[in-house]
Amino acid sequence: MSMAERTGPLASLRVVEFSGLGPAPLAGQLLADLGADVITVDRKAAPADPSDINRRGKRSVVLNLKKSEGIAAARALIASADVLIEGFRPGVMERLGLGPESCPEILIYGRMTGWGQTGPWAQTAGHDINYLALTGALHAMGSADAPPVPPLNMVADYGGGTMFLLLGILSAVIERGVTGKGQVVDAAMVDGVPAMMGLIHGMLAQNKWTEERAANWLDGAAPFYRCYTCADGKFLAVGALEPQFYAILLDKLDLPAEYATTQNDTATWPARTTEFAAIFATRSRDDWAAHFDGSDACVAPVLRFSEAPDHPQMAARGNVLRVDGVLQSGHAPRFGAGAPEMPSPPRAIGADTDAVLKELGVTLDRA
Repeated sequence: MSMAERTGPLASLRVVEFSGLGPAPLAGQLLADLGADVITVDRKAAPADPSDINRRGKRSVVLNLKKSEGIAAARALIASADVLIEGFRPGVMERLGLGPESCPEILIYGRMTGWGQTGPWAQTAGHDINYLALTGALHAMGSADAPPVPPLNMVADYGGGTMFLLLGILSAVIERGVTGKGQVVDAAMVDGVPAMMGLIHGMLAQNKWTEERAANWLDGAAPFYRCYTCADGKFLAVGALEPQFYAILLDKLDLPAEYATTQNDTATWPARTTEFAAIFATRSRDDWAAHFDGSDACVAPVLRFSEAPDHPQMAARGNVLRVDGVLQSGHAPRFGAGAPEMPSPPRAIGADTDAVLKELGVTLDRA
């Protein structure tokens, strides 16, 4: 799809993404979802894989960056772009001769790492669980009598990583509109996760949060903010934090209204949790979901991935889709005008090499 055919708020943006794993490819996917022309630089051609969702909406070129002509083609591609995204260890792009100092001044150079570009661990391998561990957040997750439980790889990789990389890139796009200059965006997961913890840091400062697991308002200790097992072994999520919503929860469970007066008295939490658990265990998940449907009790069924697209609320917005049998997200966020089209399925790796190089006026020796 040419730039002229693209729709969405980022249709004027060209992004070059050096392919990798994890948060950087998701950042490229989300930019492509919003209309950007995202071109991945890959090492080796491969057939299209419909399950490689992070490649949807992108074009792909295969370049041998160990050869001078591959580096020259990469430089031409970078020179045509607004944004570059890379997720290698610090120094890799510099050794290729493609570091920020060798790029156009107008380029926004997005760098995605776990530990950041600097610091004693900058060259050390790691994954979401490791990055999350150093922020204090992982210690707060899980039950009190067991090791912390990793929240998939959602928090550090994609929350502290992808989302802050995107925030940095789009902030730099705005700044470039004023200064005419690009800059380097150093997005590190160990930076992004603490930036999401303002509420928790605030409660720590106010002595309203203890560092013990499963002892706080939002970590599963509160009877009104946790999951419960139903009669069929499935689960309900209860999140009645505010007094008015807790009162509705009590009413829907036929419990005494005066329980509301001790909602935040932690001494009552174990007994309330036991009482709530016994009640929720008497009916199936879907029976309870129907009972609470439409109320402000803040109760929702805990769905499996495969169930999510079919819930009435999810289906109404189409925010989880099956495309050719592959489960994936719809658009996020939505726009009132200039809405982007649903991105095209993942293409074969290298499928666009000739077309993109032709746009750039670059010829590779195929011999």
